[in-house]
Amino acid sequence: MAPAELRYDGQTVVVTGAGGGLGREYAVFFGSRGASVVVNDLGGSFKGEGAGSAAADKVVNEIRAAGGKAVANYDSVENGEAIIKTAIDNFGRIDVLINNAGILRDVSFKNMKQADWDLIYKVHVKGAYKCAHAAWPYFRKQKYGRLISTASAAGLFGSFGQTNYSAAKLALVGFTETLAKEGFKYNILCNVIAPIAASRMTETVMPPDVLEKLKPEWIVPLVAVLTHKSNTETGAIFEAGGGHIARLRWERSKGALFKPDDSFTPGAVAAKWKQIVDFTDAEHPEGPTDALGILEAATQVAPSPKTEQPNFKDKVVLVTGAGGGLGRAYALLFSKLGAKIVVNDLVNPDAVVQEIQKLGGEAVGNKANVCDGEAVVKTAIDTYGRIDVLVNNAGILRDKAFTNMTDEQWDVIHQVHLFGTYSCSKAAWPYFLKQKYGRVINTTSTSGIYGNFGQANYASAKCGILGFSKSLALEGKKNNIFVNTIAPSAGTGMTRTIMPEEMVQALKPDYVAPLVVLLSSDKAPEPTGGLYETGQGWIAATRWQRTGGNGFPIDVKLTPEAVLERWDRINNFEDGRADNPYDNASGLKSIMANMENTSKGSKDDGDKVDYLKAIEQAKAAKAQGSEFQYDEKDVILYNLGIGAKRTDLPFVFENNENFQVLPTFGVIPPFNVVLPYSFDDIVPNFSPMMLLHGEQFLEIRKYPIPTEAKLITFPKLVEVMDKGAAGVVVQSTTTVDANTGEEIFYNESTVFIRGSGKFGGSPKGGNRGAATAIHKPPQRAPDAVVEEATTAEQAAIYRLSGDRNPLHIDPEFSKVGGFDVPILHGLCFFGFSGKHVLQTYGQFKNIKVRFAGTVLPGQTLQTEMWKVGNTVVFQTKVKETGKLCISGAGAELLGGGSKL
Repeated sequence: MAPAELRYDGQTVVVTGAGGGLGREYAVFFGSRGASVVVNDLGGSFKGEGAGSAAADKVVNEIRAAGGKAVANYDSVENGEAIIKTAIDNFGRIDVLINNAGILRDVSFKNMKQADWDLIYKVHVKGAYKCAHAAWPYFRKQKYGRLISTASAAGLFGSFGQTNYSAAKLALVGFTETLAKEGFKYNILCNVIAPIAASRMTETVMPPDVLEKLKPEWIVPLVAVLTHKSNTETGAIFEAGGGHIARLRWERSKGALFKPDDSFTPGAVAAKWKQIVDFTDAEHPEGPTDALGILEAATQVAPSPKTEQPNFKDKVVLVTGAGGGLGRAYALLFSKLGAKIVVNDLVNPDAVVQEIQKLGGEAVGNKANVCDGEAVVKTAIDTYGRIDVLVNNAGILRDKAFTNMTDEQWDVIHQVHLFGTYSCSKAAWPYFLKQKYGRVINTTSTSGIYGNFGQANYASAKCGILGFSKSLALEGKKNNIFVNTIAPSAGTGMTRTIMPEEMVQALKPDYVAPLVVLLSSDKAPEPTGGLYETGQGWIAATRWQRTGGNGFPIDVKLTPEAVLERWDRINNFEDGRADNPYDNASGLKSIMANMENTSKGSKDDGDKVDYLKAIEQAKAAKAQGSEFQYDEKDVILYNLGIGAKRTDLPFVFENNENFQVLPTFGVIPPFNVVLPYSFDDIVPNFSPMMLLHGEQFLEIRKYPIPTEAKLITFPKLVEVMDKGAAGVVVQSTTTVDANTGEEIFYNESTVFIRGSGKFGGSPKGGNRGAATAIHKPPQRAPDAVVEEATTAEQAAIYRLSGDRNPLHIDPEFSKVGGFDVPILHGLCFFGFSGKHVLQTYGQFKNIKVRFAGTVLPGQTLQTEMWKVGNTVVFQTKVKETGKLCISGAGAELLGGGSKL
């Protein structure tokens, strides 16, 4: 029997940012299901600029025209009291609050301005707090409330160019987990969603065909279930988009124990690292560990054997909040290992400075507020001329039940913890970039990770620091700047206010310092992006775990009732399908994989798919063929796209007697062919974001290549290999003359799809001669080297030949892929290399390459060539980095062809 329709009659729902996108969908839905709706929208742009009433009014009119009840509110979410007052004044109550309002201010960390940071915080974090705080007394009084906070994949996993947004979005997780704990006894249920949906925000970073399948209406049914009176879930985190819904929770390794004595050193931590990151017997906590129980177990452990310790000679380490507690313990251990220390403390750094100096170390004090990061870091530069390690440790507490919390208590905690961490990191960043070296340790807490009663402000700020760290780690990695996050449990001046004194004494800060020092050294086993809980002689790693979730067919309108029918599956962590997403690509994997799930062929019904049978069927499938017509203009455009100059008349002037198509043009006609099979059918967990172009083989079957023609390309699946961690798919295309049927080009393209292995296929591929050959350069100097600079516009020109992937032109999209700037197409620098072979040795009948790295427009290519019999073996390097972008390559010469 189908479940009854979920209704919200007699309830009032407030939706912030409801003038468009997701917010509009929520408002219209609740209006259609009997609720009275407050449609809040400031009417600004997705960047937070401007204001107006038109957006909210339009949605209100739409709801009313359909027979529903709605009123508009035009306040900024920072004025949450006024938004909630609109609900009370018009409808007498509030039952559901959906904190949805959001803006983007994406910019790389080095270019981020304070305004970019402040505005994101005000809208996402402060706005959510203000609206929730205003609604809370009504929720408590009526002993009923439903609250939704909106996180994002960028917050959960980090995202390049989004340190501000990631910080804000993960701050909402800690905030909401705390509200869930405080609200439970009043039947106030609070949950987090991380939606992937097309909106004014996402349309700037995703291609149109993907956006089409990420409609906002896919998110609404999940929110409808979580905000209904029948819901019992609270404190949960769900991701949703493109018809897929899954749940996330924290997973913590069992970790390693160390005897809490002098043998507990950074070297001892390194020696037990495999234990620390072993998730075999993982737990799924909702709060901190049993500190005293762990301490008791740790004291029973044998002392750690002597090991080599990291050396910090000539390194400058800045520790904030180092006048006592944890910061002092860090400063002393760094100094013992040779570092020069900057002891920052707002009250008294001098005692620790003198302590270090008495022990023979170098140290200097700094009394600046961490919110003024420039003043903090200036002491390091003025005194020692550099900064190598930054430990963001400074902190305060202002614990208070949410209902009694003041704005001042909220603000000061975020200023010291979240803003202070940002400000000091921002001040140190230019020095780290210049010296291509930096280590940052940021401090979250178990209250931030899991939420904690009476600490909505602290949990928000601390979880925000984790989101900030995840994105900062991505941005710093290529410049040897590593960022890690710790959640320490120790007896300090802060914890003394909430722990018995004997426990404070037992939980020495000294037992946190070894991990901090190891992660700050060059001996860190996993250098960046980690989250570790530590204290009392115990260290564990913490990460996300996600259910396999449920994928709904994307050609059927999703309803809350359909979501409820699969609710157990969505929430099931124990059915063997759970995974551990760690970045944007793995985070989006399930959602992207669901893009091909239709009612005609839904595979997400729990049945095991026979991929080997599907592969054989796909190999036998016949393609209709895709047309491609080109003329002399297209030939010239392609030749320019792979570096032809105005003086290369045979390549750029149609009336030249030797006017010709550069042979690598053969890869162009197969673009956008219609495959007779779907990737989703032949490999598990397919996501286009996990796909890498590995190898390319091209055979020219007709010389001279026509300078204008109408062609038809027929794609075919050649083979699929199972590499365990990845699936490898080889596709061929045969391109023929549409009029004569004569074959012109033959291509084989090999793609690696991370996360799509383990389907029972063979790990080895077939031998197809030249198409599968790997060419090893001889052990001698190259016979010829051609060096050619690409231009800053190279990708912009090349894409006009057919590859319109925004990764190669749109900076916002390239950031999603983890690149500072758009990269050059692989087939573009393949074309450059082919041109170099042609110009040096003449025409070739086939060419095979393996893609080994990326090229940025403007970088210089060096093609090194060796003639071995009738084959030119070659490889291509990026001159600026010395790294290969093409390896194992070879071209079989045509023979008798003229050399240009």
